[in-house]
Amino acid sequence: MEDRPLVIGIAGGSGSGKSTITERIKEQFPDNVAVICHDNYYKSHDDMPLEDRAKINYDHPDAFDTFLMVEDLKKLKEWQTVEIPTYSYIVHNRLEETITVEPKDVILAEGILLFEDEAMRDLIDIKIFVDAPADLRFIRRMLRDVNERGRTLDSVVSQYITTVKPMHDKFVEPTKDFADIIVTGGGFNEIAIDIISSKVAAWVGRK
Repeated sequence: MEDRPLVIGIAGGSGSGKSTITERIKEQFPDNVAVICHDNYYKSHDDMPLEDRAKINYDHPDAFDTFLMVEDLKKLKEWQTVEIPTYSYIVHNRLEETITVEPKDVILAEGILLFEDEAMRDLIDIKIFVDAPADLRFIRRMLRDVNERGRTLDSVVSQYITTVKPMHDKFVEPTKDFADIIVTGGGFNEIAIDIISSKVAAWVGRK
């Protein structure tokens, strides 16, 4: 069997439960799983003032430096350590700090638009789309943005109506067709978690 990491991609709308699934799998296999998130790869906008950066459509594919993530994922598949960027939702910009990600037997890649890019899709062995009702996704996003990212309720609602929902319908939802597995119920679908965990365990124990 080929000695390389298994790449599992976890996509789905904002607030669908992607991070919960990713975290639960990582917790089960802390020494065998590495995580890389598309959200870390938002483009840098050092040339723009904060007011203008806050107006960027962060749910559009063009907001991401997907090319860089593809290159980092290629390196991880070749057992190379990478330094991935970090991003602040407070200042809406990339930070100077980076995060060291070492290659593991299994790479979990996560992001709302993970399956939108063909080069990215080609690197992913198992594509999982996490599906959840729109109202539930909105509530989860609202709570996260207000409690963790310092956003006001009005700004979250406005962003959802003007960009999040339209971009979800246009770019995120269609990528469900690329999925090998569609998970309903978000990160609390125990059957789905067990299936994913079994696949990870089989890959880790293959040697």
